[in-house]
Amino acid sequence: MSSAKIVLASHNPGKLREIGEVLNELGMEAISQSAFSVPEAVESGLSFVENALLKARTATQHTGLAAIADDSGLEVDALGGQPGIHSARYAGPKATDQKNLEKLLKNLKEVPEQPFHARYQCVIVYMRHWQDPTPLICQGTWEGQILLAPQGNGGFGYDPIFYLPQHHCTAAELSPPEKNRLSHRGKALRALLDVLREEN
Repeated sequence: MSSAKIVLASHNPGKLREIGEVLNELGMEAISQSAFSVPEAVESGLSFVENALLKARTATQHTGLAAIADDSGLEVDALGGQPGIHSARYAGPKATDQKNLEKLLKNLKEVPEQPFHARYQCVIVYMRHWQDPTPLICQGTWEGQILLAPQGNGGFGYDPIFYLPQHHCTAAELSPPEKNRLSHRGKALRALLDVLREEN
């Protein structure tokens, strides 16, 4: 897999940075789908797996390259698993990270349960070509709690309110290497890389 070019099916700079750093360590060149003007896939799936497959297939179909796509989100037990697959657009189709975070905190203020147990989920898909009948699918989970006040300036998404009791900080207070080691996306990506090594 050394020096392989892989298109990342995302326009999210945070995801691109995190996934790209891990791939670069193995000599893989990660290229954003933005460089190919790949249109946004319609995330019409009912699960992280379905949405990741839709994104990967769109990216490889438009570029001819193998594609990696992830679908990830935050599940909050007190909200019945919301925002889940809708995490990136919780506050609306074009919502910013800040708007999504504010909506989550607003909804939690009406819930008596504390601490607010939650987890990040990530599914990563590797698709060799757009008709790949056996795409590789790997999953990672990151357990934590939700704070009602943000802490930290790093990361993205819900990281400033995703508290890690074992580390006494939020995901937004971790260094990038530490976050890659602990996170749901890091776990899923390392599992995928292990499989890719076996294939090659």
